[in-house]
Amino acid sequence: MESATIERPDPTPDPAPEATPPSPPRKRHRGKAGFAALLLLGVSLVVVSRAVDVDAFTPVPQLLAFLPWLLAPTALALLLSLVARWWTGLTWGVIVLAALAWYIEPYAKATEPTGPVLAEVRVMTSNVQFGQATDALVRAVLRDRPDIVFVEECEVTCSAKLRDTLGDLSGKTPAYPHRQSVEGYGSTGSVILSRYPLTSAAPVPGSMGMPGAIADIEGRPVRLQLAHPMPPLPGALDTWRRELGALRAYAAKDTRTPTILAGDFNASQDHAAFRAILDTGLSDAARLMGQDRRPTWPARTTPRFGAQIDHVLVSREDFSARDIRFLELSGTDHDAVTVDLALHRRG
Repeated sequence: MESATIERPDPTPDPAPEATPPSPPRKRHRGKAGFAALLLLGVSLVVVSRAVDVDAFTPVPQLLAFLPWLLAPTALALLLSLVARWWTGLTWGVIVLAALAWYIEPYAKATEPTGPVLAEVRVMTSNVQFGQATDALVRAVLRDRPDIVFVEECEVTCSAKLRDTLGDLSGKTPAYPHRQSVEGYGSTGSVILSRYPLTSAAPVPGSMGMPGAIADIEGRPVRLQLAHPMPPLPGALDTWRRELGALRAYAAKDTRTPTILAGDFNASQDHAAFRAILDTGLSDAARLMGQDRRPTWPARTTPRFGAQIDHVLVSREDFSARDIRFLELSGTDHDAVTVDLALHRRG
């Protein structure tokens, strides 16, 4: 009898199919890290320009006006870096965030004179956007009764309306018998209205009207100058810098006479050209009242979002600020600014 052959099973198991290895984390998150790097690069360019006191080139001046709002893209970049485990980006973002926090702090010290008060002066400035907000401005002026009103983009019909309703053609006792103006169409016209007697002064040269005057306030001469330089549009940055430089030259020319320099500066405290004006010895009334980050433009998003480009600047040794109000006027994309000032005797 033949013996049966018993086959024994092979103890070696069949190899399991190879599993596809997962994508490395860096590869999966490369897009997030790249986007974070772009955000941080853009914000860093603006922060470095602010740090070295240079307004640089487009789009840096435009972004500098919105410096506090750059916290949002920086925070997003930090979040993306964390998700992507991009530690270099995380460190970079923390440094940028700290720099932003530093420069968001108000510029210059809020010092005020201590001499006796000679007069109290209420000042209003308003860009009426090609005259479209003239009626709203007239109502605000009649309600708030400022002593001096600076009106930008007040073209010829706006100028005539102010003369007819508030000026020397409004009746026997006009509210604002004194005025100084640069007449023009569109954005080129500007007007200063005053309850105080005015002596004419040469306007600061610019693309848009910037009239000036000397006011007699309780026997003291006070220099008045309206500010309305060109905005920092791409291709017009040289004009913007030059006209802000002309305003700086005006402020630096006479630092012994009390000065009020007010209007639409098309610049914020984060622009080097604007800080150069402050460095001549002027204080921003909004800074004195702790409101230097309250936006004035564009009016449709203020006060939640925007930039403060409308200012009332005063000579540091002569004026203190008592109150400030921001007014939304129909017909313009700028909020009006009203400031209660006190004129002090020096020393």
